[in-house]
Formats: sequence, C-alpha cells, structure tokens
Amino acid sequence: MSVRNAMLALLAQRARHGYELRDAFEALVGGRAVWDLKSAQVYTTLARLEEAGLVVQSVTRRVGGPDQRVYGITDAGREELDGWYSSGVHPMHHRDEVFLKIALALGDEEARPETVIREQRKTLYRDLHELTARRNGCQRPRELAQAMLLDKAIMHIEADLRWLEMAEARLREMARHAVPELPERRRGRPRVRTEEAENDRDGR
Repeated sequence: MSVRNAMLALLAQRARHGYELRDAFEALVGGRAVWDLKSAQVYTTLARLEEAGLVVQSVTRRVGGPDQRVYGITDAGREELDGWYSSGVHPMHHRDEVFLKIALALGDEEARPETVIREQRKTLYRDLHELTARRNGCQRPRELAQAMLLDKAIMHIEADLRWLEMAEARLREMARHAVPELPERRRGRPRVRTEEAENDRDGR
C-alpha cells in the first residue's frame, strides 16, 4: 500500500491537517500496532505532494490555538489518484526472509532447515490465532475496512503454511533421492607409460 496515494485518497474525502491524516490512516488500517505511520513521514510526504502540485495547503485561523495548515487535493492530485485506482499492483512475493533462511540453511552444515520450518510454523499459527480473533471482533460495518485487511493477512498466513508443507515435502524428497557424490578426479597430467616401465611390468 502506498502511503503517498493513501494520503491523496484521504484528502480526496475532505481537506485535513497532518495529524488528522495520520489518525485517519491508522483508523483505516486498524491502529498503530498494525501500521505506525510517523508524523515525520506524513509531513515529508505532504511536502513532496505539494511540490508535485498534487495537494495545496491553506491556513485556518483557530480561536485560542495556533493556526493550522490544512491540505486539500488538487485536480492534478485527483488525476493521479484515479490512475492509482485504475492500475494493478505487483506483489513482492520473491523477497521473502523465510525463503532466505531455509535456502541458506540448506548449505550450512550446522543449521537445520527442518528446524527453521518448524519454528516458522509456530510463529505463523500464533499470528493466525491473533489475527482471527481480531477479525472476528471487528464491528461491522464501521470497521469493515479493518476486517477486509485482516482477511487478507489471514489468507496470506494460510498460504505461507501451505508453502511450508511443500518445502518439507521437498526436503523429504531430497533425502530419498540424494545425489551420489562423483568420484574424486585426479589432478595433474596423466603419467606417460614408457617402454622401460612396460618391460618391468612384464618381467622382461
């Protein structure tokens, strides 16, 4: 999820100042524990969006408090947002730390890929239990977006668990069909059989 485009989408709903944007984002994803969006990132992103002409800021006067800088989306920002809505997203499935751990453990005599898989499975089941409880506790329709996000996370964990089963099966298959080691090849040039050596061998 692009924070940049998420902020554009929230500003398309209505103009907001920085802290309102952060609160709205965290409410959308289900709280700071799920996605802790820092204030510094919010204001850095707003500055870049403003520089690109996608948002514009105005100052509102508040009685008894400091003035607030409120941001709103521009026509160019709306066009950028529409382009985001109408395009697909490429998931980054290939950059996976668990895969790296298992693959590297295969080549490490002191590591055991089976242990990596077992511990990862325990972690995934704990996460699955926690996320399922949170999803089931969502108040609908007010927290519909959070429930959808948790559905996606749960389905990813279920897919990861299936992948671990497949990885275990691959390891068992490797054990059954271990590749025999090739005989060691002699290094250096082969010896030349001389006539004298041939006579010695034949007793002449």
